[in-house]
Amino acid sequence: MTHTSTERGSWGSRIGFILAAAGSAVGLGAIWKFPYVAGANGGGVFLLVYLACVFSVGVVMMLAEMLIGRSAKKSATSAYRALGKGQWHVAGWISVLCVYLILGFYCVVGGWTIAYIVEAVKGDILTTDAKVLSDTFTNFIADPKASLLYTAGFMAITATIVIAGVQAGIERICKILMPALFALMLFMVYRSLTLPGAVEGVMYFITPDWSKLSFKMVLDALGLAVFSLSVGAGLMIAYGSYLGTGTKVVSAGLWIAFLATMASVLAGLMILPAVFAFHVDPAAGPGLTFITMPALFAQMAGGQVLALIFFSLLLFAAVTSSISILEPAVAFLIDEYGVERRTSTLIVSISNYVLLCIPAALSFGSMSEDLKVFGKTPFDLMDFVASNLLMPLGGMFAAVFVGWRIWPSIKAVLVDEVHAHFVHAFRLFAAVVSPVLIGIVAYMLITG
Repeated sequence: MTHTSTERGSWGSRIGFILAAAGSAVGLGAIWKFPYVAGANGGGVFLLVYLACVFSVGVVMMLAEMLIGRSAKKSATSAYRALGKGQWHVAGWISVLCVYLILGFYCVVGGWTIAYIVEAVKGDILTTDAKVLSDTFTNFIADPKASLLYTAGFMAITATIVIAGVQAGIERICKILMPALFALMLFMVYRSLTLPGAVEGVMYFITPDWSKLSFKMVLDALGLAVFSLSVGAGLMIAYGSYLGTGTKVVSAGLWIAFLATMASVLAGLMILPAVFAFHVDPAAGPGLTFITMPALFAQMAGGQVLALIFFSLLLFAAVTSSISILEPAVAFLIDEYGVERRTSTLIVSISNYVLLCIPAALSFGSMSEDLKVFGKTPFDLMDFVASNLLMPLGGMFAAVFVGWRIWPSIKAVLVDEVHAHFVHAFRLFAAVVSPVLIGIVAYMLITG
């Protein structure tokens, strides 16, 4: 049974909503995942396909969730129940489970960023010895005390912001962190582009090599585009529920997609030129962040300061996403059970840390083999279930819900904002194209 609460809050301004939603979309993925995925998929041609996916399927899916939230003024479960009747609220339960799982392993990675800020201050990670860097990272994540401590610290930062509320917490911090994030990225891009040999990396990133175009690469680009916009986990439903009726959803959504894409492009220009300048494999994988980048900083003038800036940037990106991951679960307790915000945040945060963060943090040490389920560590299992199963399922539900179940009311909103041709294209993508393509991506992800 749904309860009414006066603590849901609302956005204080349109720019506050855009920056908060863009922060949700940017996250760690844009900073560390996009560059190595682009590097592994041919650079320039991947960038073009990725942009096409973002501003077609990705935008439509994101707008669908935002429209659901704004129409119902509720988080996912309550929104589906209020608008769709029947059993549609099950889609909301899926999204809540999804964000709860994501929060469990995301806070662990967020804790790593805090740890590396500390290491950057001490200067211990500034070495070109790849083995030392690899051992440093491996030993840290295998240390249960350090990992649990930093994970708890990151969860505490996230919970503190969410407890403060929509305007005083999420909106205020994103108005500070997002401009700071882009300023730091621009500085790092400038520093990277001034390295000898950086031009080769730039050309790799912006010049399409059509021989690299393949079905798998297109699927990789589509999957990264859709999921990097926070689609499928109910995040945009929760954020959309705090929107006033006067806000134009389509223009706001396009700005969010633009900022999220810009962050990915800047990340590519920040990392790939440096990678080529120092002859590192652009397809090195996630190690580009925590293992490779410190080696690059060690070879730069002012490397310790640059390392501190870089890992601070990662922390900023992680926090803007983690608050958007925690908020839907908090909003669920507020909307469904009338729990006040502080209590709701504490319930979700503490239970998540005990039930999920601890097993996820222990997934890399001596206990990792003992904790495996279906051959996966708790960290990998949470990531697989959330990213490969629940997010695609949630995205498909949102698309079908908007494109078929509540289309008349959604059409009325869109007609007031955009040209009729866009309205028709939107429904085609929401009702048919997006569910089919996301289903294909999900199938490919699950089957490997």
